[in-house]
Order: sequence, then C-alpha cells, then structure tokens
Amino acid sequence: MSTEGALSRSRLLPSLLGILLLLMGLALLAGGVKLSTLGGSWYYLLAGIGLALTGVLLIMARRAALGLYALVLFASTVWALWEVGLDWWQLVPRLAMLFALGIVMLLPWFRRPLLSADAPATGTRALGAAVVIAGVAALASQFTNPGEIKGQLDRDSVPGMTNTAPAMPDGDWNSYGRSAHGDRYSPLAQITPENVSKLVPAWTYRTGDLPGPNDPGETTAENTPLKVNGMLYVCTPHSQVIALEPETGKEIWRFDPKLSTQKAENFKGWAHMTCRGVTYHDDAAYASAEQSPTGTASTTPASTSCPRRIFLPTADTRLIALNADTGKMCEDFGDKGQVDLTANIGGFTAGGYYSTSPPAVTQNLVVIGGHVTDNVSTDEPSGVIRAYDVHTGKLVWNWDSGKPDDTTPIAEGQTYTRNSPNMWSMFSVDEKLGMLYLPMGNQTPDQFGGNRTPESEKYAAGLTALDIATGKVRWYFQFTHHDLWDMDVGGQPTLMDLKTADGVKPAVLASTKQGSIYVLDRSNGQPIVPIKEIPVPQGAVEGDHTSPTQPMSDLNFVPPVLQERDMWGVTPFDQMLCRIDFKSLRYDGMFTPPSLQGSIVYPGNFGVFDWGGISVDPVRQIAFVNPSYMAFKSKLVPAAEVAGGPGRKSETEGVQPNKGAPYGVILEALLSPMGLPCQAPAWGYVAAVDLTNNKTLWKHKNGTVRDSSPVPIPLSMGVPSLGGPFTTASGLAFLSGTLDQYLRAYDVKNGKQLWEGRLPAGAQTTPMTYTGKDGKQYVLVVAGGHGSLGTKQGDYVIAYKLPD
Repeated sequence: MSTEGALSRSRLLPSLLGILLLLMGLALLAGGVKLSTLGGSWYYLLAGIGLALTGVLLIMARRAALGLYALVLFASTVWALWEVGLDWWQLVPRLAMLFALGIVMLLPWFRRPLLSADAPATGTRALGAAVVIAGVAALASQFTNPGEIKGQLDRDSVPGMTNTAPAMPDGDWNSYGRSAHGDRYSPLAQITPENVSKLVPAWTYRTGDLPGPNDPGETTAENTPLKVNGMLYVCTPHSQVIALEPETGKEIWRFDPKLSTQKAENFKGWAHMTCRGVTYHDDAAYASAEQSPTGTASTTPASTSCPRRIFLPTADTRLIALNADTGKMCEDFGDKGQVDLTANIGGFTAGGYYSTSPPAVTQNLVVIGGHVTDNVSTDEPSGVIRAYDVHTGKLVWNWDSGKPDDTTPIAEGQTYTRNSPNMWSMFSVDEKLGMLYLPMGNQTPDQFGGNRTPESEKYAAGLTALDIATGKVRWYFQFTHHDLWDMDVGGQPTLMDLKTADGVKPAVLASTKQGSIYVLDRSNGQPIVPIKEIPVPQGAVEGDHTSPTQPMSDLNFVPPVLQERDMWGVTPFDQMLCRIDFKSLRYDGMFTPPSLQGSIVYPGNFGVFDWGGISVDPVRQIAFVNPSYMAFKSKLVPAAEVAGGPGRKSETEGVQPNKGAPYGVILEALLSPMGLPCQAPAWGYVAAVDLTNNKTLWKHKNGTVRDSSPVPIPLSMGVPSLGGPFTTASGLAFLSGTLDQYLRAYDVKNGKQLWEGRLPAGAQTTPMTYTGKDGKQYVLVVAGGHGSLGTKQGDYVIAYKLPD
C-alpha cells in the first residue's frame, strides 16, 4: 500500500465531515439571511458562514479548520448562555450537535491527517477548551429547573373548613365531577401517599367500541364513568352505555342507541364522536318538597317504573332516559324514552349540533346544552339551554341568549335564535341557592366578530348563572371581551366554600383557556379574587374591532409573552425555521388579533385549562391543576379565496370556511417541520394553589415524550394534558390526560410523583375513584385515545387497587 493511498483514505472522513459542515453552513446561512431580514437574530447567518468555511478547510485538509470550529463552538456557547441561561432543553438545539461534532474532530484518527508531527497544536487546544466549556454548561444545566416552583403545604386542613358538596356515600362518584359542585374531590383515604406505590391493576374491561374505517369525524374517548346505585356507568364515543360490576368489571347490561349519525359520510371533518359522561337521577334523593333545597315540589309524580335514571346525550341529537337498574329506556320520558334535540333548532350540517357533555339534573329537571361546530358558517344552530321535566321529558323552560329574558317554552313552529353562543361543556349546580352555572362559548365564527349581536357579545366566553326553577339569568360575568381567539370557558365550574379574609364565602372557580382562574361569589357573581382589566393589543381586520382591555384574575397561570429566543427545535435547523415562522407572524403578546398576515395565539385555543377543569380539596383549601402551554397560529383568508383553498379537514386542519363572514381561517398548532412544538418545553405541568392566599405552592413539569416522539424514550420534558385531575382526603391527586400513556399519582403537599401505571392507550379523560362492596378503594380510568391529539386509540376501562 503506498503512503499516498493511505493518506488519501485517512483524509476521507475529514473530507466527508467537511462536506457535511459546508452543507450545514449553507443551510444556516440561507435561513439566517431570511431571519435577519425579518429583524431576527444574526447568529444563524454568522454561524452559517463559520460552519461553511470550516467545511471548506476540512475538505482542503487544513489544520486551521480546528481553530475556526473552536471559535464557532465557543461563540455559540456564549450566545446560547446569553439567550437562555442554564436551561438544558433550550441548550440542546443550540449546542448538542455542535458539541458532538467537536468531540469527533478531537479524535486522534480524525485530526491526524490534518496535522504534521511537528505542527503546533493551537487549534486542537482551542477546540478542546471550547468542547469543555460547552460540556460544563450542559452539565451545569442539569441542576436547574426553569419554570418550576418547589414548595410544601404545611397543613392537613384549614380549621372549620369541610366538604360542603351535596351529600352522597363516601365511596360513590355520582356526577361527572363527583358531585354537582364539580369539585372532583373524594373523601376516601384508604389509598394514601404512603401506600399508593403498591397499586396494581384490579381488572380491565374492553367496551368493543373502537374507531372504524367509516367512522364519522374523529373518535375521542373523554369519558369519566359514574359509580352509583351499586354499579359503574360507562359511556363510549358512539354513545353506548355500559353498566359494570365495580369490583370485577363484569358487564351487567349494555344499551346501544343505534346511532343514525345523520348520514355519517357528512360528519367527516366536522364533528367529534365523543361522550364525556352520563347523568344519574334518583327520586329517593328528593322524597318531599320539604327536603328539596329549592323548596319546590316536583311537577310530576315520581316514576314507579324508572325511579333511578341514567340520562344519555347521543351523537345523533337525542336525550335518552334509561332505567339505571336494567338499561331499558324509560317509556314515560319524552317519546318512549327519548327527546329529539333537533326540535326548534333549524337546519344544520350533519354533526353540526349535538351534546358531547352530560346534562345537569336537579329535583325536577334535566338540563342540557349543545356543541355547535366552530367556524362553519354564520348560520348555525342556537346555543339554547333547555330544561325538561325529569320524569316526563316535557320542556319546562329554555334559555336562549339571543332572547335572554324570555324563558317560556318555545311555541311549536318557532326557531331558537340562530348562531347564539352555546354551552358545550359541563354545568355545575347549587340547589341550595337555586342556581345553575354555565361555562359559555361564543358566537361562531371564532376569529371574526364584526357581525355579532349585542346579546351574543354580552353572554359569550364567560360564566352565566341561571335560576333553576325559571331559567332566568341571576348574574353573569364575562372573561373574554369580544372573543376572537376561541376562548370558550371549557372547564366545569367548581363550587366550594372558600375561607377569605372577610369570612367564608360560597365560591365558584372558573378555569379558562387563557390561564386565569376566576374566583367569584357564586351567590351574586362578585369577584372574590381581584380581577383587573389589562390593556391588550389592538388592530383588528377591516370590519371588526377589538376590546381595549381584557379581564385577568390575580389567580392565574398565564405564561410569559413569547420571545424569539423561546423558539425551539431538536436541531439548529428546525429551531431556525421556527424563529422564521415566529418573526413572519403577527405577535404582540396575548390577545394579538387575528390577521391576514397570520397571528400567533398564545395560549392557544386548547387552552392553559380546557374541559378537564380543576380539582379542589375543600378541607385543605387548595386547588390541584394541570396547566398546558401550546401556541397556535391563525390566518384569516378572504372569503373569495376560501373556495380555492385546501378545504376543511377537521376543526384544526385546512381552511375553516366561515360561510357568511368576510373571512375564512386557517388554524393550526405552531409546530416545527419535525412536528414538535416551536416553543421550548416544558409544555405541561402539575401545580397546586393555596386558596387562602392565591399563591402557587409548587409547580412541576409533568409527563414524558415517550409516546409522541419518533424514538420512544421517556424524556421528562413536561407534555400537554387534556382531561382533569381528582384529589382525595388522604392527600393524593391523580391525573391521566398527558400525551404519554400513564395514570399518575401525586402528593398534593409537594407535587412529588408517587406512582405511575402504564396504560395500553391514550387516556385523555378524567379518572375517578370509588369503593366496592368488598370495602376496597379503586382508582379507575378510561383509556381510549384522542383523535385530535393523535394518541393511541383503544377501548379500555381499567381499575386499580391495593393488593389483597
């Protein structure tokens, strides 16, 4: 073998790396020029020049390549620390690749062809120093926790404070939020912080309700089952109800409503197939008018054939009453057991109106709202709230925000106000005060409000309290003025008695997408925690306007304003592209108006808090919450261009037509080309708030990317969650809604994760707990996946308990 041939082969690897660095440099240079012209960082342009020149020198086998690369790596480290400090996940895209290449270039077999035996090693030493500095920065960042708050609750109770939710057996869970107060708090204490690590699966049941090839829309499992009447009641995405034995998961009965789906092929792209829950009513709980909290006797006698009822909202627009003992339809309710919710609604696209959430029940009434598909047109069904006699199904009152003062049942042949704000989430009920609490959505379309009526502006995106008996408005409070960002109030309002400096007050806590938790006196709607009107960005499109201010609660998890340096990626390249996207869009902070240019919506319309709501411990006077942070972007499209666009694929894909408005809209998450969020992690947390002073006790990132990254590594980055938590008297909290497939338990005093159970599918649901006849406490979760989030789908109901 000739010396010349050996040298040629030894220089192959430096040459290959040189070509790679040249290409990398040219890519960064091109993107850097674009970014700098948008007013962004000059780093990528300069780094691109440095890498490209290093590549050329390597191809030429010049030892100067090492010194130049040392300069690039050192400058990059200084720049990275200046921008983000010792934040590991922020340093990864800035330094990880450069650091690894620096290690390769220090290897003797790599640099030997570049240096003669007596050549000075200045470049080598410089590169070694740069690698060490970058490595020390990376190592030091392992000991920091940006965004986290460490703390400890030092009490097990607040003197005099008790659980004032409606009474029920400790081991039951008889409403979506356990009680009609929506507190998601269980007095059970058999499973404790000391023994929760021993939880094991007790049983698994499969419903058989799986997405099919001809399924309309997206199938999403969001159900929280009930445990009452000695049974578990589960509802599936296709509106089936299954009664199970709580101790074994054995099926007792099943009801299939045989959905018509109103021409299923028309659902695609417009609707979700989901059932968040069913509702239970027991005549025995209201034995007399004297026992009724509202003091009003039932207008109809108690049923002898169906004294205990399950109320089921279906995806094909029915409200069905079932005998809770047998699963048979209650023939005395409505038309042989069902009420047609299309009555007086008017026309709509298949899937454009139905109820995804359980109705509320009171002594006499079952009350239901409805989901109206966003951004289809300006002529959609009404968001009317309707109250039916709990026994006969006769319409007792209707509250239409388009005609808020007239709650008399609508006359035959008339139609409720089209396109009025709807309530698609869960009610809360205080029968002692005689009020229903409605978390309100807004008038579609979401991103253009130039044609909204005064009535819709008044009641949208806030909390409305209705009188149970009449449906009349008792009070209302708006949380987003002239909402142009889809900031519906998604979470069920939480009712509790709250200890304040002015004494104990009946409170309602409303968690919202923008991150504020509004705390009001539920008797009159007056703020308990201060709410300030803050100035917000202006400049709506032609034909629209913005509110000059927006209300923000002093109790909030509102994230800081995004900066260019917050843009993220796995590599410098997708981070650079995210920066270009960021600088190309309009963003003036929270409530940046929608625009033709495209605007960033942060927090996004999945919200800091969505329909999962929050949990409160009324004895400890704390709230356990799971805030998420995901930026979205919206771009208005002139109506004349909508027809030629890609068309609507779902509520977050394609052009939303907004027929009848001057603009359609494109809505999508702010993602990198690799499909990861453009903003830096963490994207999801668990936290606790001391409600006696409204301070955050602790806040920790939560969840891993195991099930949402190309390589299934359980990196603890903190991921978004959809679904709510519950807490127990023993000091535990449980949450399953993260993008990774786990049910987790936490110590409410400090947020420490104490246990996790691996699930066979996504569980974007709210778990629950109960006691069986065997005296054991169980924790139960539905794991069925979520179509919009792309988590693994399934049909699992899984219960856990302590070992015998």
